Formats: sequence, structure tokens, C-alpha cells
Amino acid sequence: MRGPRTLSPLGKALSYVVLSLFALFALYPILCVFSVSLRPGDRLLSKSLAIIPADATLQSYQRLLLEEPFLRWMANSSLVSAVVTLVGVSLAATAGYAFSRYRFVGRDQAMVALITTQMFPVTMLLLPLFIVLIKLKAYDSYWALIVAYSATALPFTTWQMKGYYDTIPFSLEEAAAIDGCSPLRTFWQIVLPLAAPALVITALFSFMTAWSEYLVANVLIQDQDLLTLPLGLKMFQSNMEVAWGLYSAGAIIVSIPVVALFLFLSRWLVSGLTLGGVKG
Repeated sequence: MRGPRTLSPLGKALSYVVLSLFALFALYPILCVFSVSLRPGDRLLSKSLAIIPADATLQSYQRLLLEEPFLRWMANSSLVSAVVTLVGVSLAATAGYAFSRYRFVGRDQAMVALITTQMFPVTMLLLPLFIVLIKLKAYDSYWALIVAYSATALPFTTWQMKGYYDTIPFSLEEAAAIDGCSPLRTFWQIVLPLAAPALVITALFSFMTAWSEYLVANVLIQDQDLLTLPLGLKMFQSNMEVAWGLYSAGAIIVSIPVVALFLFLSRWLVSGLTLGGVKG
């Protein structure tokens, strides 16, 4: 007997056709950017449909890495993203555990307030962020970006961690307490290892929040030595022309760490997203 999720041969064929079209729709822009990065000069348009053009060259990559401050931009983005990821995972892991396991005054209101902040566009948060960072004397520094990105990522990651902790049986912690484990040791040695998929999602979301963000960085950073990758790539666009070769080569290199991170963490992604989202 065929299961409810088993497709007929015709259904399988149609599903593969639809999935192939969606995959092609997603991959085509990336292939176009890669092709532009290999063209000599800054040619954007070409009649050729070849992914690798006949006169392909790595001149744009060479110029980007050797003549432009691209490596400094990448170092700035790497530093900010690493600190935001560390702060995001640390705070979301502990805050989510408190919301999941403890009942305290204002708990429900605090959870609603957290999720409410996600309903506002980031442009509405720019002015208060700007004022707070000016008062903290952190404007135009790494700390400005770290504070801003951590604040915008924490509400979602806290809810994600809280949802995942809800799926871990509390009886495990009761058994650990009977065996003499302190609450801190139980959290560190029993709960956190079981929550590894959710921690991976939290780390990935925090990293992505800082790695590819442009709007907040454009407002908070003025020092040319502190530019991150999105701000640096924007400098290739002037009023008169756009250096499409450098722009495309930079976009390809910027995407490599994110793709590598996705591939490395892929075995935890599905379980982390599904189990963390079933309980609120």
C-alpha cells in the first residue's frame, strides 16, 4: 500500500522538473556573476551564453587581492562576525534556557517583547541605535557593529534556543540532580551537548547577520580602515561607472566562507530548524 507521502512515477517526474527549475532559477544569477568576474575589463553584458568566456582571465581577482584593500575589509568582517557569533551563541543559549526552564515574573511579557522587536524594520532601529552608541562613545568602531548586530540577532536566536530546550526532557536534568550534578554542571555537560543543532543554527544566523549586512554598517562606520566587506564592495560603484569585474570577483570570494559554513554545518541544520520551531 502506498504511503501518504509516496508519489506516483508521474508525480516524481513533475516534482523533479519543478525542483530543477527552482535550482536553475537560484543558480543562474551566481553563474552570471562568476562569468562577469572572468571577463577582461569591466564588461557586464555579452551575447555569449558561455559560463567561462573565451577570453577568460583572473585579472579581476588578482587586482582585487593585490591592489585593493579587500583583505583588510575581509579581516574587519571576519573579526566582527566572529565576535557577534560568540556573543550571540553565549547569550541566546543562556537566555533561552532561562525562558524554557524557569517561571519568573514578567517571563511571558518578556518573550512577547522579544518577538515584537522582530516586527520592526531595521531602519526604525537606526536612530535609537545611533543615539545609544554615541552616548557609549562606541560610534565608528568595531564595538558599534558588534552591539548593533548582536542586538538585532538575539531575539530570534533566543526564541530558537528556547523552542529547542522545550524538546529536551526535563527528566534528564532531574536524574542528573539526583546523581549530585549542580545546575551549572547539568546545563554545561548534559543540556548543551543535546542542544548542539540549535546552537549551530544560532551561530549560523548570528554570523550571517554580521557578515553580509550593509545598511547599519553604512550608518555606523565612517573610518575607511574599519570598512566591512559590503561597504568596501560598494566603493567599486561610482557616479560615472561601476567596476563590474572587481564587484563580481569580490561577490564570489565573499560568498565562499558562507557556502563552506553551510556545507560544514548542514548535518545539524534540518534538525535544529525543525525541532527549534515546533514549540513556542
